[in-house]
Amino acid sequence: MLSKRAKYVAVLVVAGAVSLTACGLPTVAAGPVPAAPSAPVPGTGSAGLSFLAGTAKAHNAPARTGDWATGSDGTANTADQDVARKWVQLKASRAGALDPVVVNGAGLTLYRFDKDTAKPSKSNCNGDCAKTWPPLTVVAGGKIFLAGVPKSQVGTVKRDDGSLQVTIGGWPVYRFAKDTKPGDAKGQGVGGTWFGITPNGQKAGAETGDGSGDAQDGSTQPTESADNAVLFDDPNFSDDGASQGVAGPGCKNVARPDVTSSISASGALKLWSGPNCTGKSLVVNGDVADLGEVGFDNAVESVFFG
Repeated sequence: MLSKRAKYVAVLVVAGAVSLTACGLPTVAAGPVPAAPSAPVPGTGSAGLSFLAGTAKAHNAPARTGDWATGSDGTANTADQDVARKWVQLKASRAGALDPVVVNGAGLTLYRFDKDTAKPSKSNCNGDCAKTWPPLTVVAGGKIFLAGVPKSQVGTVKRDDGSLQVTIGGWPVYRFAKDTKPGDAKGQGVGGTWFGITPNGQKAGAETGDGSGDAQDGSTQPTESADNAVLFDDPNFSDDGASQGVAGPGCKNVARPDVTSSISASGALKLWSGPNCTGKSLVVNGDVADLGEVGFDNAVESVFFG
């Protein structure tokens, strides 16, 4: 079987640039990261927020905005909040021994605080606390990119200062000011009350059913049908490789077949190993971090929505 790079070149030489206009998506062009769809996950959240499947990079978010914004000291701690709050990313990943744990678009570990509440959502970290533990906030009408974090688990809560803080499983979400690079998890266990947060709002590194009062709905994946998806060449929704977008309804051939190793989707869809929804098939329900684990790595040629 050809390598992903060879397959990519071959498709471009034979077919040229492939237009996805009929699907309502941008053209997939040559380059290290082809454009992914801008179509949001169906519906919007509180305050008119848009939820989009995939990563900020896959959606071509502007540089130095959102989670990528930095300030005078080169960190997110001094970033202009009007710029930083335009979008946030929630991605299932790992940081040190925490696996899974949610990270933001800059790869920084995200945390929850035991003195907060999830039902109802309420932040009890303000003033000096919020300087050490900056809340993950987003402007009304902003965007939340989701990769490996179910939309059903994500919401917002109004803070005492009026800003909107992102929640997962009802728990308000924070960064730790002393985490400066991807993989840092220096906030884990601080004071016995701060812990990395998992994609469904539990404490990262803690056993399920630990009596911590985590909000659970019995499922970590959506059950509705998807109408769009982002297909990543690498596992774990990685932005190191290329990605491509595809959207329904019905059967859609992908622009670059046989290169997908992970998929971020808003709900259930069916993957096919042949064009026009033929060959071997697999039904997936939401995000899949590693298609190799379900026997479908580098095998996707078409997708059925609906």
